[in-house]
Amino acid sequence: MRVHIIGSSGTFPTFGQPASGYILEHAGTRVWCDAGPGTFVSLPVEPDLIDAVVISHQHPDHCSDLLAAYHAWTFRPEPRESVPLYAPQSVWDRMVGFIDREPSCFEFRPVWTGDRVDCGRMTVEFVEMDHSVPTVGSRWEGHNRVLFYTADTGPAGSWRELAIGANLVLSEATYQGPVGDKEYPHHLTAAEAGSIAREVGAERLMLTHIPPFLDKSVSVAEAEQTFDRPVRLAVAGTSFDV
Repeated sequence: MRVHIIGSSGTFPTFGQPASGYILEHAGTRVWCDAGPGTFVSLPVEPDLIDAVVISHQHPDHCSDLLAAYHAWTFRPEPRESVPLYAPQSVWDRMVGFIDREPSCFEFRPVWTGDRVDCGRMTVEFVEMDHSVPTVGSRWEGHNRVLFYTADTGPAGSWRELAIGANLVLSEATYQGPVGDKEYPHHLTAAEAGSIAREVGAERLMLTHIPPFLDKSVSVAEAEQTFDRPVRLAVAGTSFDV
């Protein structure tokens, strides 16, 4: 499997740095995972080459560019039809409410804990995360490689069981410093991300969803202390094999 980082900015995008968005690619299938603002215009492939879309939750920094895709795929001479869209029900409800119709460019397929779908030769399994709205993390498997994406989450719940043995954990790291200093329980500190990745036996850890006003090198250093090995950053415009 190959991962393309479209954007990784936490909470809001900045110039040249879209919010959360990734492409998972394997055996000719490309899946767009999370559609934060700025990701549609930054897709590393032609939009019509996207075979399916996965959205973790309804917060705008993870799904608002569904609206850009809707316009681009609908209002043109030959519209796209029925691109599979996997997401919690609340994502679809809010999109339909916003545009006041069910977009025919998407074929909505609701997912929740325990659901498992095939995207080409990739398999994706979903699990409920510890967030303030319905949110799914996802375990991606292809060619005997495994990536686990946390989406937005706190440390509570049983979700980490699905991350056991992952070759790569792509983890949010919204906060820095001691856990007790967190303003909000439903996000992770960089140290928590490192500790959880070590607990589940992950081979590698990559941090994402770091707000633009934080020094990312500090997040990496804090995660490395608890993971006990080098940690990478999700950098927009980069690609790598899992």
